[in-house]
Amino acid sequence: MTAFILVPGTFTGGWIWREVAARLRDSGAEVHPVTLTGMGDRSHLAGPETDLERHVQDLVQLIDHVDAPEVVMVGHCYGIHPVLGAAGRRPERIARIVYLDVGMPQDGAPALELVPDQAVRERLLHRAEQAEDDWRIPPPPRDEWQRWGSVDGIPADALARVARLAAPQPAGTLTQPLRLSDAVSGLPATGVLCTGNGSSIAMVEALVGLGDPRLQALTDSRVSFFELDTGHWPMLSTPDELADVLLRAAAGEGHRVSRTVSEQPAHLRPFLMDVAERPRKRVGKVDLYLPDADGPRPAVVFVHGGPVPRGVQPTPRDWPGFVGYGQYVASLGVVGVTLDHRLHDVGHYGRAAEDVAEAVELVRADPRVDGERVALWCFSGGGLLSADWLAAPPSWLRCVAATYPVLAPLPNWGLTDSRFRPAAAVRAAGQLPIVLTRVELERAEIAATVEEFLTAAKDCGASIEVIDVPLGHHGFETIDHTEQARHAVDRAVRSVLGHLRS
Repeated sequence: MTAFILVPGTFTGGWIWREVAARLRDSGAEVHPVTLTGMGDRSHLAGPETDLERHVQDLVQLIDHVDAPEVVMVGHCYGIHPVLGAAGRRPERIARIVYLDVGMPQDGAPALELVPDQAVRERLLHRAEQAEDDWRIPPPPRDEWQRWGSVDGIPADALARVARLAAPQPAGTLTQPLRLSDAVSGLPATGVLCTGNGSSIAMVEALVGLGDPRLQALTDSRVSFFELDTGHWPMLSTPDELADVLLRAAAGEGHRVSRTVSEQPAHLRPFLMDVAERPRKRVGKVDLYLPDADGPRPAVVFVHGGPVPRGVQPTPRDWPGFVGYGQYVASLGVVGVTLDHRLHDVGHYGRAAEDVAEAVELVRADPRVDGERVALWCFSGGGLLSADWLAAPPSWLRCVAATYPVLAPLPNWGLTDSRFRPAAAVRAAGQLPIVLTRVELERAEIAATVEEFLTAAKDCGASIEVIDVPLGHHGFETIDHTEQARHAVDRAVRSVLGHLRS
C-alpha cells in the first residue's frame, strides 16, 4: 500500500486537499492531508517561535507513524520546503517526492524566495511588521490570491472557501533557510506542472538544454513530469485529474526529460539561412556586425530572451541564431547589434533593462551608427523588455520587433505590478511600427500573452504587422530549416529595415 502525505502551501491547511484525498482513498491508498503547526484549524498553536524547522518536525513525526511501506510526499508551493527537510531526515521511508507546481529550492534558500517579485516579498514582510503581532503574515484578500499563483479554474465557491479559511502564516516559516540533506538528491521525484500558471514540460526541457548544471539532475531516469491544464491550485480546480496524476507518479510513470551528451542543444544548432560572415567589433558586452558602407548606418539591436542561467557558455550573443541575425542585417547595409544582458532570473528584469538601455546608448554614440535610426528587436522572454520603449518611444526609435515573444508576465513570475507588461505599454506606443513574428506551435502559456498583446494593440489602433511561421516552433531559426521559416525571417528583417530607411 502507498501512503500519500499531502502538504499544503502558504495560508492554507489540510482542508484544501479534501476532494483529492477522497479520490485517492477511493483508489485504496492511505492518505494524510497535513495541517502544519499554526495553520488552518491549528492556527491557535502558532507563536513567534513557529518556523520552518517546526514544520519539518511535524512531517518527520507523521512519517514515523505511517505504517505503509511506501510514502509519497507531495509539496504544494511553500509545502515543498518542509517536505524536503523531512525527507532528508527519513530518506529510507520515502518512495517519491512530488513537486506540485513549484520550483526546486536550493540549500540555504528561504521559502520567501519562491515569490520571484521582490516588491511582493517586501509587501509581505511589511504586512507582518504593521500587524499587531508582527511575527505573522496575514493572508491576502480574496481579490489578491492570484499574486500567489494563477487562480484559473477554481470555482467561485472554492475560492471563497480559501479566503474564508486562510490563516496567517508565521513569518519564520518563510524566512528560515532550508537545509537540504544530500540524501534528498537521490530520491525519485516528480514535477507536476500547471500550464495555466506558466509552467510546462517544454519550458523545463528548454531550460535543461541551456546547460545549467543545477538542472542536469532533471534528466535522471528517476525524475518524471506531468502537466495539468489549469492554474496554481489543481487540488481545487481539477481534483480528479490531480488524484490520477499522483497515483501515476507513485507508480513511476510520467514524462522523462532526456538529453544525451552527443545531442546538440537547439539554441546552438546552425542558423536557418546561409549568411556571409561579416566583420564584428566587440565593445564590452556588445557586438557590432558592420556593413560594407561609408558613413553612419541605421542599426538593429537584437535583445535575447531568458532567463538564461548565469555561467552558461557560450553566452547568447555568440549563439548561432543571434550571430545569424546580426550578420544578415549587416549584409543588407545595416549595423547588426547583439549583446549579453543580466536576465538570469525572473527577478532580474530591472537589471536586464538597464543593460539594454546602456547598450543602446553605446550603439547610438558609435560613429559608424546613425543614432537617429535605431530598431529594437526582442526575442522570447526578452519580449517583456520592450515595455519601456513602447510606453515612451523616443524619436530615434523607428521600430520595435518581437519574435516568439513573451508579451505579458507569466502567472508564476510574480511580476503582476511591474512595468514589464508590453500588453499594457502598447497603448502608449502611438504609431511606432511594431513587427511581431509568431509561431504556430508556440507554447500555450506564451501564446496567451501574444493574444493579450494583439487584443490591446487592436483596441488602441497600434501600427502592427504580424508575421506567422506555419508549423514553427519557439526558437525556430535553429530548429525549423523550412522554406516557410526562411521566408518569415526574410520578411521580418526587410520590414524592420524598411522602417529604418523610411
